[in-house]
Amino acid sequence: MITVLIADDEPPALDELAFLLGKDERIGTILRASSGSEALRILDHERVDALFLDIHMPGLSGLDIARAVSRAGNSPAVVFVTADEDHAVKAFDLAAVDYLLKPVRAERLATSVGRVMETLAIAETVPASVITVDLGGMKKMIRRDDVRYVQAQGDYARLHTEESSYLIRVPLAELEKQWAEAGFLRIHRSYLVSMTHVTQAKLGAAQPTITANGAELPVSRRHLPALREKLEATRIRPST
Repeated sequence: MITVLIADDEPPALDELAFLLGKDERIGTILRASSGSEALRILDHERVDALFLDIHMPGLSGLDIARAVSRAGNSPAVVFVTADEDHAVKAFDLAAVDYLLKPVRAERLATSVGRVMETLAIAETVPASVITVDLGGMKKMIRRDDVRYVQAQGDYARLHTEESSYLIRVPLAELEKQWAEAGFLRIHRSYLVSMTHVTQAKLGAAQPTITANGAELPVSRRHLPALREKLEATRIRPST
């Protein structure tokens, strides 16, 4: 059973959705919010598996909430519940699991909960060394060991492998924390690199760089000391 948070500024719609979800045996705790700001306050204190968000709310919209939680490492599955279809493209750009139109039908909601459960199951069974990426409407799993370097792209990050690159909805700063123990090092505000794939370093130049996967990447002055220390630690010295 999962914990869900539903957010809608219209009490009848909130009550109806809570009622329908409460009849689903896969749903455990149902948390309610009547505004976007209230939803974020709840998320700060409660572990939530899935969000059912109305898009049109005063102040913070459902889209705003989805953008906010997407910056977290383990964000909840998101389902949008709305009376219009105009924001469907934006919703799926935010990797929404589903998009429900009001009035919500019980059968359609059950399908949506099923999609949430499938998404959560994938997240639980995939080890940390494997990354799930969206590719042309399909999900593909790539090994973290195959990632040569990561490039920041706003709130997203682009993973570069030997053969291709993949955009994921995780900020570079979050990957920096999660992947440090796997040998990834921040070398620039826009780059995180796998030290095992570094083939060349030019640290004495006016603009320091390193090479990974054939790409020459800039090294900022701020991150240069940590890089020097890491390279020094891996230097092979003659035995005495």
